[in-house]
Amino acid sequence: MGTVIGFVGLGVMGRPMARRVASRLEVVVYDVDSARTEGFSGRAASLAELGRRASIVLLSLPSSSVVRSAILGEGGLAESMASGGVIVDMSTTEPAVIKEAAAALEARGLSLLDAPVSGGEKGAIDGTLSIMVGGRSEVFSRCRGVLETMGSSVVLVGGAGMGQVAKLVNNLIVGVTFAAVAEGFALGTKSGLSPDVLYEAIRGGWAGSKVLEVSVPAFLKRDFTPGGTVDIHWKDLGYALAQARETDVPVPVTAVVHEIFKAARASGRGKLSQPAIIQLWEELLGIEVKGE
Repeated sequence: MGTVIGFVGLGVMGRPMARRVASRLEVVVYDVDSARTEGFSGRAASLAELGRRASIVLLSLPSSSVVRSAILGEGGLAESMASGGVIVDMSTTEPAVIKEAAAALEARGLSLLDAPVSGGEKGAIDGTLSIMVGGRSEVFSRCRGVLETMGSSVVLVGGAGMGQVAKLVNNLIVGVTFAAVAEGFALGTKSGLSPDVLYEAIRGGWAGSKVLEVSVPAFLKRDFTPGGTVDIHWKDLGYALAQARETDVPVPVTAVVHEIFKAARASGRGKLSQPAIIQLWEELLGIEVKGE
């Protein structure tokens, strides 16, 4: 029997990622919502059981506190995994939590990689995620094949926590761009431009981006079905702000965009996809950005 891969967290991103891994390798899965594990042949009844069965465990979890608990908490992976095991955190987690966990695991003969992803639900389904990895190069080499089942770009960016720093930079840029697209299309529509025409006019120029390509069809169709959500992006921008405070880096644009996402959450849009922030401008201006 070959290496058993554990996968913890089968949400919007985790479930298709786990399916990609399971298509090539032996996988055992666990989620606090046991219904999410249906359809997988290898299922664990508890986190501790999964840790005992797997030598490499991948995490896709919603917050730093949940990640910390899964690794270091009572009944967590640090207690149940055998020496030589590896935990790969594919969530978006605060770098300080990663460094704490890496040190604690090292003392137990275990290793940690932080390997957050970008590419959204579609990238998870298609196996085309961009994966930013922090950790020791020899541990990365051991896990690279597993990561390549989920991503078309897998890059070791530095030591423990540096994958998460790269992801915070990624999400900072993405969040700011979502806000810029919403603001720009509100301005264009209020000024008399058809949003459909505006989109076609600018998408081939420097304003073109993946964020534009996701946002505008959502505006036009009024379809804010989440892959990522306003809630999650607000959380991730908060992590970026915390990292900026720790490193004494001014990030004024990020601070403003964090407040925009906070306002969208306060208006009840937290569970919608990020382009839904445009509705803040629509309510303020009495317009609706949609296709004809």
